[in-house]
Amino acid sequence: MRNYHIGFRCLGCNREFSVNEIEYTCPICGSNLDATYDYAAIKREVDPRQIASTADRSIWHYAPLLPQVPPESILQAPTPLSTVGWSPLYRAARLEASTNTRKIWLKDDTRLPSASFKDRASAMVVAYALNNGIETICCASTGNAASALSTMCSGTDVKSVIFCPEGTPEGKLAQTLIHGAKVYAVQGSYTQAVHLAQQAAQKFGWYNRNTGRNPYTREGKKTAGLEIAEQLGVGSATPFRAPDVVVVPVGDGNIISGIHKGFYDLHVLGWIEKMPKFIAVTASLAPSLYRAWQSGGEHCEEIPAQTIASGISVDVPEDGVAALRAVRNTGGIFVEATDEEMLEAVAIMAQQTSVFCEPSCAAAYVGLLKARQLGAIAANDEVVLQMTASGFKDLRSVLRVAAKPTVMRTLDQVVP
Repeated sequence: MRNYHIGFRCLGCNREFSVNEIEYTCPICGSNLDATYDYAAIKREVDPRQIASTADRSIWHYAPLLPQVPPESILQAPTPLSTVGWSPLYRAARLEASTNTRKIWLKDDTRLPSASFKDRASAMVVAYALNNGIETICCASTGNAASALSTMCSGTDVKSVIFCPEGTPEGKLAQTLIHGAKVYAVQGSYTQAVHLAQQAAQKFGWYNRNTGRNPYTREGKKTAGLEIAEQLGVGSATPFRAPDVVVVPVGDGNIISGIHKGFYDLHVLGWIEKMPKFIAVTASLAPSLYRAWQSGGEHCEEIPAQTIASGISVDVPEDGVAALRAVRNTGGIFVEATDEEMLEAVAIMAQQTSVFCEPSCAAAYVGLLKARQLGAIAANDEVVLQMTASGFKDLRSVLRVAAKPTVMRTLDQVVP
C-alpha cells in the first residue's frame, strides 16, 4: 500500500522537512514537528468507504492516513501491537439527563491492551522501530506511557527502557515491569525524567519515544479521532461524522493535539463537514498549560505539579503549543479540575456510566460540567468524552473515595 506521509512541518518556525531529513524536533528552532501528508493524492486515490469497509479493526485500519504500519509478519500475529485500537464508543444516557445535554458519548480507551490511551502512540513508535531496525526504545513517563510502551514491545524483539519519577502509581509500575521493561525510578520530577531519557537516547543510541518530542506519538494518538468519526458515521450518509464537542484530559498536551489531528485530516480531505470544538481539562495543581491559555500566548512556564492525577501531572507540557492551537483554532476553552473534583468524578463515572477510570481520566467529566456551566457546551450539542486510563492504574487514589466494606461474622449484620 502506498505511503502518503511526505514529511514534517515545524510548529515554531513553519519550516518543512522531508521524512528522512529529521528524527525528533526542528533543528532550526527546537520546536515540535507535525507530520505532513499528500492530501491531494489521498483524495484522488483513497475512497473513505473502502477504509470503513476494511475488516481489520485496529488503528492499522487507517493505514493510508498513517506514517507507519508494522511489518506484515507482525500484523498477522495476534499481539497487542497488531490489535491495538477500536475502543468502544457508547452513549452515556445518565450523564445526558443530569447535565441536560442532547448526546454524550464515551470513547473508552480504558479497554485498550494496557488499559490506557497511550497504547496508540506507543504502537506507532514501535512500528517505526520495527521498520527501521531499532532494537531499543526509551521514554520518560508518569506511568501510562511506560506501561503502554512495554506492552506494545511485548511479542516483538524491541526492548523498552523507562525513566519514571519515584512515586509512580504501583499499578502502572507493575504493568511496566511485568512486560519486561527496564525501569529507572528518577529521584525527581517528570520533567527531570524527560531530560534523562533524552540524554540516554543520545548516549546509548536508543530511540526516544518521549511524548510530543517524537512526532510519531501524535500520529498514533490521532487514530482516536479517526475512530470517533467513523463510529459516529455508522448509519449516516457518509462513513465519517464529527461531533460538536470533544472533551479531553490534558497533561503534556499530546492527546488533545493528536485527536485534533485526526479530525483535521478528515476535514482537509472533505470526509467530515466540520471540526469539533475541543475542551481541554487540566489539573489545577499542574497549572502550566492553563496559565499559558489565560495569557493568550503559547509560552508554558515550568511550574512544579502537585496533583494526585498522575496521568496529567506535568511541570511543563511537552506538546503545549499544539494543544493550545487545537483548542483555540476550534473555538474551545481550557478548564481546570481540582484533585477533589477528579476524585469525586471517579465515583460518579463508575456509578453512572460503568467506566472505572483513574482521576486524570475522570477530569473529562469535570470538564463537561464546567464547560456546560460556562456555555462552551450547549444543551443541543453532541459531546464525546475521551476516556484515557483505567482506575486499576491508580488504586491508591481511587480507594480514597470508594466506600469501605462492612466487616461481618453473621448474617445479622447484613442490612437489606
